Amino acid sequence: MLFALASDLSTWEERSPSTPAPMARETFDARLARADAESSGTSVRFVIDVDGDAVGSVSLFEFDELARHAEVGIVVAAGFRGKGIGTAAISQIVEFAFVRCNLRRVHLQAIASNVAAIRAYEKAGFVIEGRQREHAWVRGRYEDIVIMGILRSDWKTRPDQPHVA
Repeated sequence: MLFALASDLSTWEERSPSTPAPMARETFDARLARADAESSGTSVRFVIDVDGDAVGSVSLFEFDELARHAEVGIVVAAGFRGKGIGTAAISQIVEFAFVRCNLRRVHLQAIASNVAAIRAYEKAGFVIEGRQREHAWVRGRYEDIVIMGILRSDWKTRPDQPHVA
């Protein structure tokens, strides 16, 4: 499933700043092994599970130990989008980031035309902090990148957070 998501050219630009290209399974496996070996605490990745089936992944990466922030990324299989699964996964990794990793801020980037994703991030408490105009080349045209973030102080005061971190 993770290989299928990583090699899906139809959603490539939403997930990667690199030029879209077909990926062999061996390349994916080698990249995954290299990332695991190199990360050693600089990233965490979870598989999104629905009723025992893997339907995506969510990760924290680019940790800044001094400023206490990291970037979050998510990918959900096409048949599972629009069902609240991504919003739940983002909410859970934000809680993990603040409670377990002692981060102060979590941020992400989204292509401006990916309105469903931006809406899911807003439901999880992220706010739009800025925009990089025409920053991404997406399927034949330039698109803006929307920068979003959530602070621990804002997350703690959300009415849907029954605990204090």
